[in-house]
Amino acid sequence: MPSTTRFRRAFTALLVSGALLAGATACGSEGGGRGRGEDAALSVPAAPAVEVAAPEAWQAAEAAEVAALAEPTPTTSAEKQKFAKTRFVANAGLAAGATYQWIIKPYRAGKFKKGAKGRTFALIKAGLAGAFAYNRLKAAADNAKGDPLLSKAMVPLTAGIASLKGLGSKLRAGNAGDADIGSFEDVINGVKGAGKSAGATVTDRVPSVSQLSGG
Repeated sequence: MPSTTRFRRAFTALLVSGALLAGATACGSEGGGRGRGEDAALSVPAAPAVEVAAPEAWQAAEAAEVAALAEPTPTTSAEKQKFAKTRFVANAGLAAGATYQWIIKPYRAGKFKKGAKGRTFALIKAGLAGAFAYNRLKAAADNAKGDPLLSKAMVPLTAGIASLKGLGSKLRAGNAGDADIGSFEDVINGVKGAGKSAGATVTDRVPSVSQLSGG
């Protein structure tokens, strides 16, 4: 029997039990000095309450079940490798998008120079992007361990990723120079190259400013 069918039957049984219990409680509490007809009348209002609540409860339960099944856990070796590549591509893509959109482009446009219009805000975004990109690159490197070929391709980039750790703060303070920007660009290009060589092509995915604050 499919798990969804079993779930629905169990849930329906639970609702019916609840309705019966509610009716029995009403009868017991009001039964003293009353006849069966009066008890029956008192128990009737409990049914509509269950009928009204049931659709809402069912929808919530079904939504929870769908959410649980939305991202199945890989089991076979091939599935685990595919899952690892998918996560790698997503994280590396976000790192690349953040780097190019909020660091490299504004730097080349002179947005970080003293006296530039909007410099303060540009530096804040660059600082957030630097921390965000570093965290996503670390996550991508961890994802790569799930695929032998991708893991091997990422090994030479470990030190480069680690070197980006403090550059977010440096960018925000307005102290980053050509070498710092170049480090980000070199690492991103290296990660893209590693992904391509292992069949995991990375495409830039630009995060929103609100996403940057989440790292």
